[in-house]
Amino acid sequence: MTFELHRTLLDGDVPGTSTELFWYTAGPEDAPYSVHLQAALHADEQPGTMALHHLLPMLRDADAAGTLRARFTIFPSVNPLGLSNRSLRHHIGRYDTETGVNYNRRWPDLYPLIAPALAGRLGADPAANTSAIRAAVAAWIEGQVPSSAAQQLRLHVLRSASTADLILDLHCDDDSLKHIFTSPELMPGLQDLADWMGVAATLTAEDSGGGSFDEIFPTLYRKAGLANPGHPIPAAVQAATLEYRGRADSFDHLGREDALGLFNFLAGRGLVDQAPAQRPTPAPPPTPFEATEVLRVDAPGLLAYRVELGDRVQKGQPVADLIAMDGPDAFMGRRPILSSTDGIVLSRVSAKYVRRGAGIAKIVGSEILPTRAGAYLLED
Repeated sequence: MTFELHRTLLDGDVPGTSTELFWYTAGPEDAPYSVHLQAALHADEQPGTMALHHLLPMLRDADAAGTLRARFTIFPSVNPLGLSNRSLRHHIGRYDTETGVNYNRRWPDLYPLIAPALAGRLGADPAANTSAIRAAVAAWIEGQVPSSAAQQLRLHVLRSASTADLILDLHCDDDSLKHIFTSPELMPGLQDLADWMGVAATLTAEDSGGGSFDEIFPTLYRKAGLANPGHPIPAAVQAATLEYRGRADSFDHLGREDALGLFNFLAGRGLVDQAPAQRPTPAPPPTPFEATEVLRVDAPGLLAYRVELGDRVQKGQPVADLIAMDGPDAFMGRRPILSSTDGIVLSRVSAKYVRRGAGIAKIVGSEILPTRAGAYLLED
């Protein structure tokens, strides 16, 4: 039996402090395939942690039965530093309160960092080229000297993910249906994941603009392939961000449902030697993230939604009314906020008082929007 709990100590940045990171491994250490699972990189997003809470016993039992066919590394709450970011009774787990940096932004663009180490080491064998890239990444990681607890954490997580063949980063939105973010070249290869999750949408982008965790390794292999056209370099990692509904949806029954979906996905891949459940209803095909409108307001006010999650709207249709909270029509006037595309309502903000410029909903369409093409796609 290889199922094991690990504890890693992160040295604190001020006297007398440190933080423990708890994580698990399971499956044969010499397995030919490796899976990296993590949740709550945004530490205030708990539905993924609930899902992994229910998945861990399934992996433990499969490990005890000798039916795991991959090496699993699981971080049920990958950001213990963010768990302590609280202010005035509110959890601020999305941002490092020391630097203001979003925990899921500014992950390293690895290819420029390792390109010099690859000179003369790539050849005609795709597997050997993948091994050379992974060795160069490992050497870069080991050469880093972290200057903060946050950097210690990032390097530890990078070390695990750098050897993985499958990387799943579990998140949630504010108030949302389930969806996936991934790189376009990984579809339809990850359609089975979308099906088992039962997502409402799979959104793809080569570069969403923020240096998100799920983009690190697809970007590495994509850039390596473009920079070395004479040497075959496969997309050696499948990586995705899994958005499990909204932040308020951390419930036992939902976590159990999500864990079963993940377990059946793994079984369907042959990573667990067990027959999966009956194949689920196919999820919608992927769409470019640039075809998703982030609907914004041009004034502060109070939202009164006219639509529910999953509703299909048309261009020009009111999604919400914005109730004025100042000016000559204060608390009396209201005006509609209109969709700029045809599509489904994927997410909404749960806080109905909004400031000017706030994004209030995502509407997933099928046509790339001129305002989104080449733009920073994330809401931060």
